[in-house]
Amino acid sequence: MEREVIGFDGLIRGVDDCRRCWWAGNKTDYVAYHDYEWGVPVDDDQRLFEKICLEGFQSGLSWLTILRKRENFRAAFAGFDFEKVVRYQQADVERLLQDAGIVRHRKKIESVINNAQRAIALADEFGSLGAYFWRYEPRDKDRPQRCDYMTLVELSKTAESIALSKDLKKRGWSFVGPTTAYAFMQSMGIVNDHIEGCEWRSRVEKLREEFKRPV
Repeated sequence: MEREVIGFDGLIRGVDDCRRCWWAGNKTDYVAYHDYEWGVPVDDDQRLFEKICLEGFQSGLSWLTILRKRENFRAAFAGFDFEKVVRYQQADVERLLQDAGIVRHRKKIESVINNAQRAIALADEFGSLGAYFWRYEPRDKDRPQRCDYMTLVELSKTAESIALSKDLKKRGWSFVGPTTAYAFMQSMGIVNDHIEGCEWRSRVEKLREEFKRPV
């Protein structure tokens, strides 16, 4: 897919003549992620756990790198079923450190196992991970008045992502800094950060309006 930058508004136009957020670029897999996943509201605990763990792996790397390894990560971590991951032992850590299909970073691998235990505790306390994470959805009045290119490129964390990060860390989670927490909120639809002019902004907003928040 070829792309065309439209002025300085952060939009690109694909061969399908659709305008998208600039970061989708011209890579087919990244465009598909932009169109069908990013910003779509999620309440499934396994997907939420997967995404916050993968955001931790992404720290210092590009999301495209992680996206292209996602199926390998899913195979390595039992589909991110935290009830299974919590049973991983040191031998599993050593095994995963030899897995060229994922990011072989000991602390990040150990973090997923640690966070699985924390996820079970959260789900027990709040009923589900979804019920916990969606508590951090910001109020409309606390969002930027206009989500344009310049606003979004400077919006790496928010009061809500700082609060989420702080609470997760207090509960023993790791690799969940405020920027990681905000990227997670963006991708899971807790906020809609498709920029003004992107044809998916209104589509995602409609999905958010129809979405039943978990309680």
